[in-house]
Amino acid sequence: MRRLRISVVVMSVLALLATGTAEADRTDRGWFTAWAQSQERQASTPLRNQSIRMITHLSQGGGAIRVRLQNTFGQQPLTIDRAAVGIGTGGPEVRAQRDIRFSGRRAVTIPPGGEVWSDRAFLATKPGDDVAVSLYAAGEVVPGQHNSAFRDNYLTPPDSGDHLSDAAGSAYSQKVQSTLVVSAVDVHNPALRGTVVPFGSSVVDGVGSTNCGPGCTETGTNKRWTDVLARRVVAELPAREQVAVANAGISGTTSAICPRNPASVAGLDAVSRLERDVLALHGVTAVVYYYGTNDLANGCTANDIIASYREVFRRLRDAGVAVHVTPITPRPGYTDQNNVDRHAVAGFVKNGGDCTGTCTGLTDFDQVLADPVRPNSILPSYDTGDGVHANIAGQQAVADYVALRKLVAR
Repeated sequence: MRRLRISVVVMSVLALLATGTAEADRTDRGWFTAWAQSQERQASTPLRNQSIRMITHLSQGGGAIRVRLQNTFGQQPLTIDRAAVGIGTGGPEVRAQRDIRFSGRRAVTIPPGGEVWSDRAFLATKPGDDVAVSLYAAGEVVPGQHNSAFRDNYLTPPDSGDHLSDAAGSAYSQKVQSTLVVSAVDVHNPALRGTVVPFGSSVVDGVGSTNCGPGCTETGTNKRWTDVLARRVVAELPAREQVAVANAGISGTTSAICPRNPASVAGLDAVSRLERDVLALHGVTAVVYYYGTNDLANGCTANDIIASYREVFRRLRDAGVAVHVTPITPRPGYTDQNNVDRHAVAGFVKNGGDCTGTCTGLTDFDQVLADPVRPNSILPSYDTGDGVHANIAGQQAVADYVALRKLVAR
């Protein structure tokens, strides 16, 4: 009888390890999103009997991870027949790889518009690790994507089959600069205090973060201001105040649905995507809200923008999430009316008004970037050349400006 009881206990433990459906998984206790890239459209080319390897860069580490796969813009179900995670070692190479499952199953089908989180995988990680998420689709599927990964991701050729077990990565001969299917990675680390989510358009997404000067481009060096912010947290804050950082930027999006071209942002305005791209992440305690330049360029007025701010901030406040807002930063081509609206929005976030009791604090990147000589452009030393986006030096300056202790205060 004793031997039977021991066998039952062993089998129960093995079942827990295999399926990852422990109570901690169901309650989300100790889970924090440490990397994210929001989906924005379907890819132009389907996957067909091939493998992909997406490289994700963690802001924090932990004792286990889990992965979110999405079919947000899909018109058909998306079936993944096998998935694995491991530590990226450069290029498509990977070590310490292990399969991941979904409610105990190897394959998963994601319905149109849907998403799924994997079971936990016992993979130890640390801040700054690259986690390679490898997926195999036996049939033909059209994946969703985040357009700009600012790094190389990898695919095997169509009809090449399952290469998830290939640690060397030589089969992954095709490169893409988008992130397919994978939209978030959680770490299990009960010592963390929360997840900070920068939320906005291209200035959050990372446009300019590969620009190291005229004729100089760096790809895959993780120099977005949000990446630098994550490294500052790890280096400068004590262990009891550590947080993860998960980027929720999508280039070209707006805070409001703008009247000049509403079709271009429908479903990707801040109100529409707040739930799936921010609140559905785990452990979210604060948002850095950095929106507005595209709103003005697309015909939004101050009233349009402020109305969207009020709605987003109310929902974040109701969810217990702190809101740190940056005024709208410069952009060449602003009309006189654009500037009137821009300053009206700045007054809303700087001087109280309806933002009082909703906005937690001001993070004034306009102070960092604005050129006092050319008020519609950013400083030349920070400018990629378009007057809107910060280069690597500007990304560093923006991240350095953030008051970390205010960001993590509860």
